[in-house]
Amino acid sequence: MRNILALSQRRLLEELAASNVVLAFDFDGTLAPIVTDPKRAELRARTRQRLLTLSELYPVIVISGRAQSDVRKRLAGVQIQAVVGNHGMEPWGADAAERYARQVKRWLARLAPLAELHRGVVIENKTYSLSVHYRKARQKRAARAAIMEATASLTSARVVGGKLVVNIMPEGAPHKGIALERERDRLRCDTALYAGDDDTDEDVFALDHPGRLLSIRVGKKGTSSAPYCVDRQTDIDELLRVLIELRRKQGMPHRAAE
Repeated sequence: MRNILALSQRRLLEELAASNVVLAFDFDGTLAPIVTDPKRAELRARTRQRLLTLSELYPVIVISGRAQSDVRKRLAGVQIQAVVGNHGMEPWGADAAERYARQVKRWLARLAPLAELHRGVVIENKTYSLSVHYRKARQKRAARAAIMEATASLTSARVVGGKLVVNIMPEGAPHKGIALERERDRLRCDTALYAGDDDTDEDVFALDHPGRLLSIRVGKKGTSSAPYCVDRQTDIDELLRVLIELRRKQGMPHRAAE
């Protein structure tokens, strides 16, 4: 896994910036730092300012595990091309929204005792998916084991781990990789850059699109399918700065979908 900010990779970023590219980012752990209470997650002032500038130069989208409405509130004032929520299901899962919502309600009823039996476990209901957080649990290993045992009995569920969270999504529902491809096609872009930090971002990293997709993981991980990385979440600001600088040098205008 190579650091995309290394000088040896600058030519790659130059070529990307010169192409008809859409820039896509996860939210938590990528654009915004991970925090103990997910409700308090927000962009740093510098990140927000650079994202504002970036969106004037490129088509920019955010693909998050959060509900679409939640992410939009946290990006208020930043004019980007699209916000995709629920790990890729919103808005692309609209045709199956009622079915997904019914599944989640059933799972929620099955998993509710976890929060009572394990102090610090919090179940986040995002209508079309669930996230079971155990960041606040004192016995994190025991809490995760209990969560995994409980989720194993759920029907038609896709369970994906994360950073002190377990995500539960309807099996076969659109994921982040599908969402990125659809947004790239909708915006009539030839290439894409995607940066993310979590296990659900592997759905993008695993896409086999040589020359059309630049995948960047926030934080090195040997098992990741992403070929490039930045060392830490704060490095995302430098990545935004470089992308801004490169397109300004090239004098390329922002081209939105017609």
